[in-house]
Amino acid sequence: MSENSYIYAVARIRTKEMQLLNASFLEQLLAAPDEAQCLRLLQERGWGSGSAEEVLTQEHQKTWDLIAELVGDMSVFDVFLYQNDYHNLKAAVKEACTAGKHPGIYMQQGTVPYTRIQKAVEGRNFSLLPERMRVVAEKAMNTLLHTRDGQLCDCIIDKAALEAIEQAGKDSKEELLALYGELVVVTADIKTAVRAQKTGKDRAFLERSLASCDTLDIVALTDAALTGFSAICSYLEKTPYAEAVPELKVSAAAFERWCDNLLIHRIHPQLHNPFGIGPLAAYILARESEIKTVRIILSGKRNDLSEASIRERVRETYV
Repeated sequence: MSENSYIYAVARIRTKEMQLLNASFLEQLLAAPDEAQCLRLLQERGWGSGSAEEVLTQEHQKTWDLIAELVGDMSVFDVFLYQNDYHNLKAAVKEACTAGKHPGIYMQQGTVPYTRIQKAVEGRNFSLLPERMRVVAEKAMNTLLHTRDGQLCDCIIDKAALEAIEQAGKDSKEELLALYGELVVVTADIKTAVRAQKTGKDRAFLERSLASCDTLDIVALTDAALTGFSAICSYLEKTPYAEAVPELKVSAAAFERWCDNLLIHRIHPQLHNPFGIGPLAAYILARESEIKTVRIILSGKRNDLSEASIRERVRETYV
């Protein structure tokens, strides 16, 4: 895509950024008495109508429709969809190893149609898959068939997904996409290490699960997880992710929120970048973040959670 085309695309994105939800509007949602009122407020802001899930799905699709309109080659953003591909691979492998069909378990948007993944796994014709997925698909399938260990199957596919995201970010030669890939792996590795420590997993599990990245030493993280939670915190305090430690000490939910906020903080400079693919990629991530936040608020209202309880889970905004 030419530089001039990017200039036009970024100009369009600047107008769309003005429609992103800000902190003030989120306060209105938090103060709303129920889910129905939240949906009315969102509709007044130009969001769709229908049930909560229908509205969120519509908004997700709007984002990708806009990007498709602005960018001729959508493959540059494939890295954002890899997690869906590997989720669908897990679903297909487990479906193939059990009786019956479960269509509701698949995600619609990915770089590979989920029906092709189904067909490849069912027929064990892994050549139907992209090269990056072939080996892991066969390995996961054989593992589940021979061990019936669903968690081991998940570990194999999850690690492959992280490695694919990290590599795709680097291969893109785009700073923001490389940053995205790195942060996805970092936050996943920290979550895995903490869960493994709390559940008493062994070194073999950690070695199967943690994916390499540039800003964490996964050998040191593995050693820390095998030592104890305090050791994990001590290790992280020596890394660029020291700010994660207080959140980990609060709760898993607090850490999840910190992870999402970290990404928003790191992409924020794209608001002032007039060129390139960065502002478009940042807009996609900002939209995904605000949709997640709205989902959290709507779910909280639906389940009669207190405003304070919902507020603890709300993510920071891009604008």
